[in-house]
Amino acid sequence: MSKLSPSDLSLTAFAPIVWGSTYLVTTQFLPEDRPLLAATVRALPAGLLLMLVTRTLPHGIWWLKTAVLGALNIGLFFFLLFVAAYELPGGVAALVMSVQPLFVLLLGAVLLGARIRTGHVIACAMGALGVGLLVLRSEATLTTVGVLAGLGGALSMAAGIVLTKRWGRPPGTGLLGFTGVQLALGGALLLPAMVFLEGLPPKITGTNVAGFSYLAVIGALIAYTVWFRGIERLPALVVSFLGFFSPLTAAILGFVFLSQSLTLVQVAGAALIVASIVVTQRTPSLSGPQPGPPEPAVPVSGAVS
Repeated sequence: MSKLSPSDLSLTAFAPIVWGSTYLVTTQFLPEDRPLLAATVRALPAGLLLMLVTRTLPHGIWWLKTAVLGALNIGLFFFLLFVAAYELPGGVAALVMSVQPLFVLLLGAVLLGARIRTGHVIACAMGALGVGLLVLRSEATLTTVGVLAGLGGALSMAAGIVLTKRWGRPPGTGLLGFTGVQLALGGALLLPAMVFLEGLPPKITGTNVAGFSYLAVIGALIAYTVWFRGIERLPALVVSFLGFFSPLTAAILGFVFLSQSLTLVQVAGAALIVASIVVTQRTPSLSGPQPGPPEPAVPVSGAVS
C-alpha cells in the first residue's frame, strides 16, 4: 500500500490518547455518577459552537447522513459505553469493545470493497489480547446486558468509521463544520437520556467546570476534528487500531497520577497493543489506493445537497 504519513498517524492518534485521559478527568474533576451528563456536555456545546462559527447546516440527504453519523460516532456510542461501564468492570468493558477493529474489518469488506488479509486478522487478535492483559482483572464478572452493550458500542463506532470513510463530507462543507454537526446531533440524542436517567447534580463547582471544559474543548472539539481528518486520510482499519491508544493511555495515567499498579503482565499487554498497530500499518492495504480527502472549502452558508 502507499506509505502512510507519520504526521497523519500521529495527529490521528492524538484523539484516542486524549480520550484515554477521560477516566482520570471524570473521576477527579466531575460530579460522581453522571457519565451521561459528562458525555452530553462533552458533545453538545462543542458541536453547537462549531456549527455557529462555521455557519454550517446540512441540506437534503445530508441531514439523514449526518444524523446517522452523529448517532454512530457520538450519541449511540456514548450511551452504549455508559451501559457497558455500569454493567461491567472497566477492564471487561474495554476488553469487549476491543473487537471494534474486527467489526471495521468486516464492514470494510462489505461497504468499502476491502479485502480481508491474514495480517489484519492476526493484528485484531493481538490487539484484543493486549487490551485483555492490560486491563482485565481476575475478579472480573460478566452480565449479558453489559456484554451486549459493549459489543453494540464497538459496532457503533466501527460503523461510524466505515460510513464516514464511505460518505466523506458534504460538498462545500469544511472539516470543522462537519465535526460540529455530528457532535451537535449526537449530543442532542444524548440529552433526553441524560435528563431522564440521571438528571443534573445538586451543585456544580469550579473544579467541575474545569473538567467539563476540558472534555468539551480538548476531548470533543479538537479530538474529534483530528479523528475525522484521520478517517479521511488513512485506511479505516488503521484508524480503528489507533483507538487502542485509549486504554493504553488510561493505564499509564492511572499509574502516574492515581498510584495504580502496572504489572509485567500489563506491560506485556501494552507491548502487544503497540505491536498490533505496527502490524496493521505494515500489512498491505485492504482495498488498494485510498481516496484522498475532499478539496478544502470554507463554508459560508453550510453544505449543499
